[in-house]
Amino acid sequence: MLVLAVFFGQAPGHRGAAMRVVAGQYLGFIAILAVSIATAVAGSALLPPEVLPYLGLVPLALGLRAGWSAWRTRRSEPDDPDPSAGAETRTGPGIWEVAAVTFANGGDNIGVYVPIFAVASVPTMSLFALVFLICVALWCLAGRYFASHPVIARILTRWGHVILPVALVAIGLTILIEGGAFGI
Repeated sequence: MLVLAVFFGQAPGHRGAAMRVVAGQYLGFIAILAVSIATAVAGSALLPPEVLPYLGLVPLALGLRAGWSAWRTRRSEPDDPDPSAGAETRTGPGIWEVAAVTFANGGDNIGVYVPIFAVASVPTMSLFALVFLICVALWCLAGRYFASHPVIARILTRWGHVILPVALVAIGLTILIEGGAFGI
């Protein structure tokens, strides 16, 4: 939720950016569903369980990239920046960035969904997928609400460029460590 709120918080006043966050969230979650259903239907390991922890490399890389970008931007700004300067040029996160984080962060869901889908009928799988997709909409609404709440919005406006990289790196490291990637 924090990362989704930060994504929404990066684009205040940019309707297109909010739509990209929602589209990226859906794209990432649909990818999770597609891999889960394909794996359950195929009965083979399309995405073996030992690979799942390495999905943590995606948010880790995105977090390092966002941190590097924030650091470079801060170093190139004048000493007395105009707070409104650059506000028009901020467009928020891209669809693929949000989708990649969603997929990597939800990669462990694949391990849960595959056994459920493996024993479910097609109508039941369809119902599960529909419920999950409705829940994504609710999740996006909650993330947008938190990002637009005055107190949270001020924090995200002031510190979002720091929070996002830290959160993404933390998510990536957590996925890697919890999953036992690289023997850690």
